[in-house]
Amino acid sequence: MIRQHIGFIRKLMKEQQAETEETAKIEHMKMNAVYWGLSALDLLNALPLTEERNLIMNKLQKCRNVDGGYGGSPLHDSHILSTLSVIQIAVILGQVDKIDRESINIAGLQNKDGSFNGDKYGEVDTRFSYCACCALSLINKLNVINQEKAVEYLDRCRNWDGGFGQWIDSESHGGQIFCSVGALDILNKINIIEKDKLIWWLSERQTELGGLCGRPEKDPDVCYSWWDLSVLSILNSIDSIDKDKLAGFILKCQDKDKGGISDSVENEPDVYHTFFGLAGLTLLNNPVLERELREASQEITEISDEEGIEKPNKKDGDVNITTSSTGSTFINTINPTYALTHRALRYRKDYFTNVLKEQLMDKDGL
Repeated sequence: MIRQHIGFIRKLMKEQQAETEETAKIEHMKMNAVYWGLSALDLLNALPLTEERNLIMNKLQKCRNVDGGYGGSPLHDSHILSTLSVIQIAVILGQVDKIDRESINIAGLQNKDGSFNGDKYGEVDTRFSYCACCALSLINKLNVINQEKAVEYLDRCRNWDGGFGQWIDSESHGGQIFCSVGALDILNKINIIEKDKLIWWLSERQTELGGLCGRPEKDPDVCYSWWDLSVLSILNSIDSIDKDKLAGFILKCQDKDKGGISDSVENEPDVYHTFFGLAGLTLLNNPVLERELREASQEITEISDEEGIEKPNKKDGDVNITTSSTGSTFINTINPTYALTHRALRYRKDYFTNVLKEQLMDKDGL
């Protein structure tokens, strides 16, 4: 299925660039869709070559506004969701230098109570707390916000069941829990959560079909294979669910003909669920997945030769899929807090290490 998934994602990403009635409906989400697509390709070691990367970043810069933030498409107002997606894309593509770190005014979106607005219109959501913390952490600017107040606000969004809601006194939800726990992890305050309660709440989200859901009494959806499972991973508690059943559910949601993964069995696949389904499978490191990938041991290398994508370059932190007489094939591992591969985060770390060295050399007059 590797070849089909890569082909499906690349086809969708090309279609999303066209100006049609269908793409107009999702204009506000285009930036997010690019992030989902590239992240999925990164997991499969199928990122585009440098020329295509440059084209992507140049298109994204057309969505940049005078406030330093990014809209979902050109001429759209800046939104913190789109701004985070652009920063994540820059990290994935190895082009963090294209981000003007000084002009991004995320700190201006923080309210006195520590919460964050998504844009200048004032909507508050724990999603935006995560976006702010994640984006600023990725560009080494976390110090520009009031971190203590940010933690206080998130703590006020914590519910009796250990979960977190969209805002204060709202129902616990898998997506909001990821955002709240992810932000607290970035702020080094994961200790304030009620770990046992939260693990119980998340493990209860597994349904009879094996998939996870976002709230009690809801149907399973592949995307919660990321939102719920990533938090269990952060808490070192993935074993609290039946991993084989979850992997089986995700794999059943694959479209075996055209590639991609859907929200549930027999539905149409899309880039959102494809990325989060693959991300969930990498967190599981499940024998079912390993067997599927072993059957396609040479596909990634073959596709690299045929379709102009970057060849795999294995480093520490990547997972071996199979080893044969011709070498190793692997899938990248993913960080459960940042929703980026360890390969991408290694690049980011190296980039800022070099920036710091240059600053010290300039200071010393070298």
